[in-house]
Amino acid sequence: MTAARLRARALSTHRAGRLDEAIELYRRILETAPGDAQIWNNLGVALRRAEKFAAALACYCRALELVPDDPGFLGNLGNVLKDLGRVEQAVAAHRRVVAAQADSAAAWHNLGIAQREAADFAGSLAALERALALGGGAPVRWDRAVSLLHGCWRPGPLQGRWAEGWAAYESRWALGELPDRRPELPRWQGEELAGKTVLALPEQGFGDTLLAARFLPALAARGARVWLEVKPELAPLFAGHPAVERLVAPDEPALEADFRVFMMSLPGLLGIDGAAPPPPAELAVPEEARTRAAAWLAPLADARLKVGLVWSGSTTFRGNRWRAVGLERFLSLLEIPGLRLVSLQKGPREADLQDLGAEGPILDLGRRLRNFAETAAVLQRLDLVIMTDSAVAHLAGSLGVPVWNLLNFVPYWLYGTEGDATPWYPSMRLIRQPAPGDWDSVFATLRQALEARLAEA
Repeated sequence: MTAARLRARALSTHRAGRLDEAIELYRRILETAPGDAQIWNNLGVALRRAEKFAAALACYCRALELVPDDPGFLGNLGNVLKDLGRVEQAVAAHRRVVAAQADSAAAWHNLGIAQREAADFAGSLAALERALALGGGAPVRWDRAVSLLHGCWRPGPLQGRWAEGWAAYESRWALGELPDRRPELPRWQGEELAGKTVLALPEQGFGDTLLAARFLPALAARGARVWLEVKPELAPLFAGHPAVERLVAPDEPALEADFRVFMMSLPGLLGIDGAAPPPPAELAVPEEARTRAAAWLAPLADARLKVGLVWSGSTTFRGNRWRAVGLERFLSLLEIPGLRLVSLQKGPREADLQDLGAEGPILDLGRRLRNFAETAAVLQRLDLVIMTDSAVAHLAGSLGVPVWNLLNFVPYWLYGTEGDATPWYPSMRLIRQPAPGDWDSVFATLRQALEARLAEA
């Protein structure tokens, strides 16, 4: 195969998303053309998309050795440095790009994202607004919203700008990633609600539904008849909810309601101060779930401290690799006398227990849990839950169960970036990375806190 045909094939397989094949073809090209900076860059792009970040970084560095200061190569370098948690270096790389391409919306967008990952929210907002002025579209508006909500927590020019943050958060619809469900019903935009029926719709994950359910009493207080569409996994928790007149299944046919409202739009429509939100939702835990939970946990009756464990949220969530950790990090906790761990992990990462041979030392309840009501019943019988952020954190916080949430350096906007508490969940303690990617410090703090808790017990 000629060099030209090999190059064309590599590019076509890359565009088709066949990453392994494209990577191999790029390597073949570089065997005979090691001075081809563009192919080094392309190889880096393919490796980054395959989440092989260290190898991608090496490729971008090689490309920049050959063509120093190329803005495209520098932008890619900045992106992979961000992936690796080297956020200050990422910001510096993107600053070099905007210095060379001051009229590029994409360059300012990348800088704004990197600044947010470095917890510079005011700088991030300024860069993203510059990107919008240069013609940036829906993704820029969305990133601006996220940076603004983060900045609402911290002293400075963004603090307390919740109304602006909630309004900006509506830009999520322009991304085209969320289905506009029940379009036959008009959206509620703040109209008078006395005597009107409002269908509250979940839109994202289970955690967002549990988080936003706290706003339903405010709808009812305005005179609305509140209907709640809820997935079967959550439905038992909302049975008899004082603010909800009717539960609706996602597959129910057309409904005769006056309005629909997506639950994560409620903070803006209701004028919520994010620093002083309503209390968590009232949830019902069925008696039969409590009975099963008691039987499942009976083998740990003599434990001094029974601790639930979740180490990964949904693996389909794009940001999960930032917030999740491997189960292996938790195994050293088993050395602490009197501590017993209970796995509540669901989904693909549940298999980590078997892969690491930890099914014996850790009581595996994840495989038994059929819905969130059963998870709630187990949570209520535990002394503590330790986890990386996911739906179970919102469930534990809503139930008032003590939960220690292990957070990456710039976590979900809800938690801000400072302090060990959140007004959204009074029973939650936040243990934060002091620097991007620094899980070692998080687990050192965690172990000390557990030993202190056992000493008290």
